Amino acid sequence: MTQLSNPQRQHLRRLAHSLKPILQIGKAGVTDQVRVSIDQVLAAHELVKIKFVGSKVEKERLVATLSHQTRCEIVGVIGNTAVLYRQHPQKDKRRIELPAP
Repeated sequence: MTQLSNPQRQHLRRLAHSLKPILQIGKAGVTDQVRVSIDQVLAAHELVKIKFVGSKVEKERLVATLSHQTRCEIVGVIGNTAVLYRQHPQKDKRRIELPAP
């Protein structure tokens, strides 16, 4: 996937605004189970909101690690919440239509 443009990132932020965090990451950080869960949610929904509970200080590093491990884009980090996006590889199964870059 290529880098998201500013208009695409803004579009995804608007869509994510109404989402509830689907997963919370605590003191244990990014475990294999967390990574698998996020990967499954991204495959099903393309856009996910994650809340950091116990590891607030390390959230930037954890978000970057998650992004790399799950091959997704970081839409944004606001407070202790991160929004991640990964476009579905099959066009007919995509739920989110991105604006032109």
